[in-house]
Amino acid sequence: MRVLPRRALLAAPVAVLAFALVACGGGSDSDSGAAKTDNQQAAQSAGGAEAAGDADGDGGDKKEPPLTGEIKQKAEAAALAAYPGTVVKSEEDAEKPGMYAVEVQKSDGSTVEVYLDKSFKVSGTKQEGTEETSDNG
Repeated sequence: MRVLPRRALLAAPVAVLAFALVACGGGSDSDSGAAKTDNQQAAQSAGGAEAAGDADGDGGDKKEPPLTGEIKQKAEAAALAAYPGTVVKSEEDAEKPGMYAVEVQKSDGSTVEVYLDKSFKVSGTKQEGTEETSDNG
């Protein structure tokens, strides 16, 4: 029978401990992912949009298609004429159907969401980061 060197005997428990820590750490990540999936499924079955957080009507989770082509050019030009700055994004507005929304970053760094009707007339704004809105018509 061969006797193992002293270093090998000390290294074995360290290797086992390291393996156990890695195995336990990996399990918690997959468990939290499963918990998130379970929570989403529970929210959907418990009341749909209301349980998922759309009850307040903020529209943050609604899909807003981006503007394209000539509509995008006209909407952005109209928004920039009213609020000079740089366009951050432009999209159809899910909160106000039939409207366009163009987010403009002004020279002072603040952003404003400009609402336009289908004729590209500014109908209202919302300062980003606030819930205050201003209607122009």
